[in-house]
Amino acid sequence: MGVATQPDGKMAPGLHIAGVDVGGLNREQALSALGNRAAAAPQVTVRAGKNNWTVAADTLGWHADAETSVQAAQKITAERGVLERLQGLVGAAPVQDIPLTAAVDAAEARAALNSLTAGLNAAPRNASVYFDKTSMKYAVKPGVTGVKVDVTGAVNAYVANPALTTLTVAATEQAPQYTTEALSAYAKQGNALARPFTVTLGTTGRTGTLNALQVADLYWVRETGIVPDETTLKAAFGRLAGFVDQPAQNARYALQGGKLVKVRERAGVVTDRAAAYAVFRKSVLDVMQKAAVFPSRLDKPTLTLASLPDAGALELITTGRSTYYHSSAARRTNIANAAAKINGAVVPAGEVFSFLKALGGIDASNGFVGGLIISGGRTVDGLGGGVCQVSTTTFRALYQAGLPVVERNQHSYRVGYYEPQVGFEAAVYDPGLDLKMKNDTSAPILIKTVNNNATSTLDVQVWGVKPKRTVTVNPAVITARVPHPAPKYVVNPSLRPGQMTQVDWAADGYSLYISRTIRDAKGTRSDRVSTVYKPWQAVYETGPRS
Repeated sequence: MGVATQPDGKMAPGLHIAGVDVGGLNREQALSALGNRAAAAPQVTVRAGKNNWTVAADTLGWHADAETSVQAAQKITAERGVLERLQGLVGAAPVQDIPLTAAVDAAEARAALNSLTAGLNAAPRNASVYFDKTSMKYAVKPGVTGVKVDVTGAVNAYVANPALTTLTVAATEQAPQYTTEALSAYAKQGNALARPFTVTLGTTGRTGTLNALQVADLYWVRETGIVPDETTLKAAFGRLAGFVDQPAQNARYALQGGKLVKVRERAGVVTDRAAAYAVFRKSVLDVMQKAAVFPSRLDKPTLTLASLPDAGALELITTGRSTYYHSSAARRTNIANAAAKINGAVVPAGEVFSFLKALGGIDASNGFVGGLIISGGRTVDGLGGGVCQVSTTTFRALYQAGLPVVERNQHSYRVGYYEPQVGFEAAVYDPGLDLKMKNDTSAPILIKTVNNNATSTLDVQVWGVKPKRTVTVNPAVITARVPHPAPKYVVNPSLRPGQMTQVDWAADGYSLYISRTIRDAKGTRSDRVSTVYKPWQAVYETGPRS
């Protein structure tokens, strides 16, 4: 820097830099004199919220700028007037102290402050909604406000003023995206929606009701609000519609005085499904609504009395049989009830027989009691155990009659009740698993059941106008076998120490198929029905160790 000094290049007498006398010194001498002084960094107190740290300024990127301070002294020397110079010559010059200029390296300052305040940063935690199984209501887990320190602001302040001895790092609160207040409003709305809801079918007066928990299962309370669960909505609607519907009844046969007599058809009233679902979905998700009226339509029978053949003209087409030795009393009750429910069912030509529809549902109101069923990978107590004995026997009859299979489901494992006809069985479960077969004969078919509890035998007969065809049913072909796994032992605290009871039984896994050959005017054709039984594990419950 070309700044004039005294003629000999020395700085004016009386000039000090940060307390160091540089009067009479040239540039190099002044820089040397300031060297030790420049190395002594001041102390800086860093404050962030309730936290204080005292550190050397040079750890924050501070450094002395002696060159700029000397240049300032040179400039003052050059600007002094003649009188001030003469005073300096006679030793009367006034003392002037120039502060030591400093600078801050922003990157170093940022790194140091980030390190000091790293533990203060805390990300906000969103509030969340959950279903409290104790209160059976939606509740909110509160959110947590976060903290973010403003290192950038502190760095900028320090760079602008390196003389600072107190440096404040501002800490600001960071609100979560989903707050407790907002979600509490959603939870309140969700709890209000969970109320009993009743539907009525048109003007029939037939009603069905969902309880509060069943309604609560129709939606989710999320961070964004109420989210309908379309799957459960449709399932609940289907159950309600099935409950309130009065389907048409086809002409059928009934047993009176030991003889089959014709019973006239009857029109019904059923839910207009598309229109009713729109009404249901809108109203059940409206907290102000507690009931809805389903639009209805007339349901006409498909088989009239005039088209029903005389009972005396019916022929026995085929019979399916199964045995149920060693069944419990509950299982026998369900077998008898299911056999009675489907006895007399008539399937018009060209229509599909549905076992569940003919049965009328598996529930206590339809006369079914508890019994062993297969559910969730275990053999457990459940409603309707034994109904599959009837569906299996019905499948055997319809299969032997050559009727096309529309839906048939297997059991999870090989069940002893259906031996020795392995593979010739059909599992049903309400709702979800049905047995459906199409009447491809030229006339209606009648299903009759003969249940003999004394001999533990069940016959299902198919009557109709015997089709001109022969059906050859082949035995099952086993293609693979998988050994059952080792037994499983489960502690049951209700048992005595050392007591053991078997609650499930082992069965090997199998892959197999059954087949049949049908010969009629259309020619000769064959089909298969495949089955895969899982290997099943024996389960023993044991008392706790003493």
